[in-house]
This record gives sequence, C-alpha cells and structure tokens, in this order.
Amino acid sequence: METIGFIGVGFMGHGMAKNIVEKGYALTVMGHRNRAPVEDLLGRGAKEAKSVADLARASTIVFLCVTGSKEVEAMIRGPEGLAANLAKGSIIVDCSTSDPTSTTALFHECAAHGITLVDAPLGRTPKEAWEGTLDTMVGATDEVFARVKPVFETWAGRIVHIGGPGEGHKMKLVNNFLSLGYAALYSEALVLAQKVGIAPAKFDSVIRGGRMDCGFYQTFMKYTLERDKDAHKFTLANAYKDMRYVEAMADDAGISNPLGNAVKNAYASALNMGKGGDFVPMLGDHIAELNGVSLGAKPK
Repeated sequence: METIGFIGVGFMGHGMAKNIVEKGYALTVMGHRNRAPVEDLLGRGAKEAKSVADLARASTIVFLCVTGSKEVEAMIRGPEGLAANLAKGSIIVDCSTSDPTSTTALFHECAAHGITLVDAPLGRTPKEAWEGTLDTMVGATDEVFARVKPVFETWAGRIVHIGGPGEGHKMKLVNNFLSLGYAALYSEALVLAQKVGIAPAKFDSVIRGGRMDCGFYQTFMKYTLERDKDAHKFTLANAYKDMRYVEAMADDAGISNPLGNAVKNAYASALNMGKGGDFVPMLGDHIAELNGVSLGAKPK
C-alpha cells in the first residue's frame, strides 16, 4: 500500500487527509499555522513531519492542497523540496488551483528527478471534503491515473480523468470561471433587485426551484438569506487569484475574454477595499455597500 504525505490541511485538506487515514493509509502531515487540524489528524493515527524533506522521505505519494502555483513551486523546488527528497517513482499530486503554465514546467522538472507530478484540483466545498464526496478533475497518463485513483477514492465521490498532465488545472480554471462568474452575477443581480425594492427573500422565491437554480446558487444564498458565514469557505482573495489565472490562460490561448476580465475586476474591487479574507458569497455585501444598499446584517 502507498504511504501518503499531505501538505496543506486547511479548509479542504483537513477533510481529505482525515478520509485518507481513516481508510487505512499510512499518513504523514506537515505542521500548519492552525494546529487544530494537525492535532485531530494525529489523534486519528497520522504522523507529523517537521520539514518538507522529512515528509518526502516518508511518502510514496504526496498531496499538496495549498493556495496556488507560488506555494506549490516552493514545496517542490530547492534542496529541501519534494523533488530533491522523494524517491524515484514517487508521485506528487497538486490539488491546488494552479496556473497550468507552472504545472507544465514543474511536471518536466519532477520528471528529471524520476518523479511524476499529477494535477487533481478540487470541486465542491469543505463539507464534501469531510464527507469524502469531493469532485476532482485529473491530469495524468492512464498508467499513473490507475495508480493514484484508489487514494482519490478515499475522499472523492466523482473522479474525472480529463487528460494528460496539466489538463486537470486547465479544466479547473474553466470550472472556476463559471462558479466565480455566477457569484459576481448573483451579487449584482441581488443588489439591483434590492435597489428597486425587491428584497433577497423575494428574489430567492422566484429563482429557487426554477431553471436558474443550482447547487452553487443555493450555497451562495444560504449566506445571503441566513447570514451563514461558513456556507462556502473560499476567500475573495483566492477567487481573485483564480481569475488572474483564467486571464493568463485566455491570453496564452489568444482569445478575447471580456466577461472573465469583468468577473476578475469584481473580486479585485473587493480586495482593494480590504475584503480579501471574506468568503465568496459575501461579495454581494461588498457590491451592496458600493451602491448604498444592504442585503442583510453583517455576520458576527
């Protein structure tokens, strides 16, 4: 059986790592700025590594669930990084939402060390991570995909093999363009409705259950209507980062991307107002504030 290393036991990674160790895999985790997830995992049978190099030496497959390409590169490169310390034949799985250009470069750098980089970004929320029912879109060769799939099955309910290395991250950016675009559209629509006298609850009574309803809408509106801050724990700062990756991919592909730029600017505006730590459904509050209305009381 593979021995698993896990770096990044935050909102998504904690639940993923919990499912890996509970399904019988030997698990080594890195320390985290929030000790609570680490202590929980140690209580479930995981071990803790004091450095990236130590974790690499204890693992045959290492999962990265960090913010983006900058952080992934820092974990892989250098004398104390994963590439220099994993045994030949090992696998690194990047579950972050990363820039495909960086992913491709890292794939070749890892290959020079006899290591394979797989991209397997995630869909859904920390709730599904805990339940073991996440989505993942995978970029890997058929042979490597067959090897990593049993580990994915410990925390994913839907596993889609998109194509070769880098293809998973490309699909994830397209996916996030849709979801983050929905959030920007919902925010502006709700504010417009409120401004002309239609409260969020009335807005919802028309949309919910109709053709424009979907799971993402329901998560977004759980915050809007119930002020549940934890409805979708994905920060506006991360959303802006992902939309910059979308913009870069569109530039590389040579296509015009006006809607993508408009969505990116909605998140940029929130960041420039100091809202980067807020979660995506809270974008509506920011748009409302800019327009002199309120969608509801601020959560505690």
